Amino acid sequence: MKVILTSSIKNLGKVGDKVTVKPGYARNFLFPNKMALRENKKNNEYYEKIKDEIKKNEEKKLAEAKELVEKLKNINISFDREADEKDQLYGSISKKEIIDYLLNKNIKVKSDDILIRNQIRSLGEHKIEINPYENISEEITVSVNKN
Repeated sequence: MKVILTSSIKNLGKVGDKVTVKPGYARNFLFPNKMALRENKKNNEYYEKIKDEIKKNEEKKLAEAKELVEKLKNINISFDREADEKDQLYGSISKKEIIDYLLNKNIKVKSDDILIRNQIRSLGEHKIEINPYENISEEITVSVNKN
């Protein structure tokens, strides 16, 4: 199904791109969340009318993402956890725990924006990446100390 994107979507496209997606993805996600329009003559004309407003919204999201990355540069994420004699944690540090930690610091991050390449299951320092907007990311160190 051909659609016109009304917001930038990671791994799919930017505002105004005409992309082909599976019908279920369009019906169940893109259309209800007002992220895309079905491509037809009427919607092409409608998109041309609202293009400026959409671009302003995207610029606002970009500015917020840059501001978020600046805040993240000054933050140290640290957890105290129980570990065995081999410094292995009883469990792991999850995205939800990282999001909650950042919320306590008044920094709001979405789960989709956090990339943990290797699960955090041991003491020490681990690198995670926070990607709030396309091509904008910040690498952060998560320290895990013995409780």
